[in-house]
Amino acid sequence: MKIESTPLTGVTLITPTVQSDARGFFLETWHAERYMHAGIDLPFVQDNHSCSSQGILRGLHLQTEKPQGKLVRVTSGAVFDVVVDCRAGSPSCGKWYGVTLTAKAQEQLWIPPGCAHGFYVLTDSADFLYKCTDYYHPESEISLAWDDPTIGIEWPIAEGEAPELSTKDRSGVQWQDCPLYEGLI
Repeated sequence: MKIESTPLTGVTLITPTVQSDARGFFLETWHAERYMHAGIDLPFVQDNHSCSSQGILRGLHLQTEKPQGKLVRVTSGAVFDVVVDCRAGSPSCGKWYGVTLTAKAQEQLWIPPGCAHGFYVLTDSADFLYKCTDYYHPESEISLAWDDPTIGIEWPIAEGEAPELSTKDRSGVQWQDCPLYEGLI
């Protein structure tokens, strides 16, 4: 397992060891002891799976109560995955990090509680799985504007094209209106 730090405090890119041969492949997508050594030691309580078509942008989502840490990966296709640090007191608060996650490379991204998260589908479709450290809490979920100029995310969207967004994501809040997470960093 390869563990890489990112420019955002506590956000980690993980490339699991993949055993492959003519029959296919095998990999561990979660091993509590190994991931604890990588700094991921919160318990997971919910697993989610979404499937989206090319051009769909989901996010940037954040729960102001019951913030979720997420261990995310792609099992088919590819996405451009983005994290925005919304943790008050974090050295990287207000900054973003983006990485292409693919089913072929099997990467995982650890997103600590208090960060907004979203992704843009790069292939015909993508299956996206994520383990969460707290339950979905729709009453406190907000969507941070995907195109907020203060944050300045460089999405891989062709000039003149627009991503397909949900109603909630079309009305995302601007950075200056985003409530920051006051928990431990």
